[in-house]
Amino acid sequence: MDKVVASAALAVADVRDGASVAVGGFGLSGVPNVLIDALYASGVGGLSVVSNNCGAMDTGLAVLLTAGRISRVTGSYIGGNKEFARQYLGGELELELIPQGTLAERLRAGGAGIPAFFTPAGVGTQVADGGLPWRYDGEGAVAVASPAKEVREFDGTEYVLERSIRTDFALVRAAKGDRHGNLVFNKSARNFNPLAAMAGRVTVAEVEELVEPGEIDPDHVHLPGIFVQRVVALTPEQAVDKKIEKRTVSERGERN
Repeated sequence: MDKVVASAALAVADVRDGASVAVGGFGLSGVPNVLIDALYASGVGGLSVVSNNCGAMDTGLAVLLTAGRISRVTGSYIGGNKEFARQYLGGELELELIPQGTLAERLRAGGAGIPAFFTPAGVGTQVADGGLPWRYDGEGAVAVASPAKEVREFDGTEYVLERSIRTDFALVRAAKGDRHGNLVFNKSARNFNPLAAMAGRVTVAEVEELVEPGEIDPDHVHLPGIFVQRVVALTPEQAVDKKIEKRTVSERGERN
């Protein structure tokens, strides 16, 4: 089955207001910027986003966040994003902040058909006991707090029950992909992209290099095409447009 779609706009055309979307990427690495920009151009809003972070500088999910298109975020890192902090503390945005490993496993479990699992991460904290502020009322008080979760003991150790995550859509970026949706990721771009792709009921992948079926060695496939419904081939310009969040250089002549 040829899953290639002619444009990013067509690939996200059926994303509606209020949809839930898992988005790959880790910092600025492996972020599906072209698909996110297409989603912004479509005018859709009220999105519930699941992602490690919510964009940085003026790229990635920060484009949708700044425009007020996101209503809820499930993630594990929000540091360095002042607009995110402003909206969250001002009661404009709901946030479910969870441990990074738990987020990864909740996405993977959703894609694997596992409804829930037990983990020791968060036991003895508000992650398990409840009370984490999900939404503020804009005046400093907590309007919505996280509920308590089931805690059970196994072999003398306590574990907290975490529900898996399934979303309406998933947007990911891969270094290479074929027309059947088989994907290969590059280094840290592999951290969350495969997991986000597994969690989406409809997964759209933008690929830096599109190849024909059979050109990717099966042993080199990081994510099988069964998890991907649509593929968008990036232009050479889009493929190399990668920003650096923090650049550190040595003074001329300086040696380490």
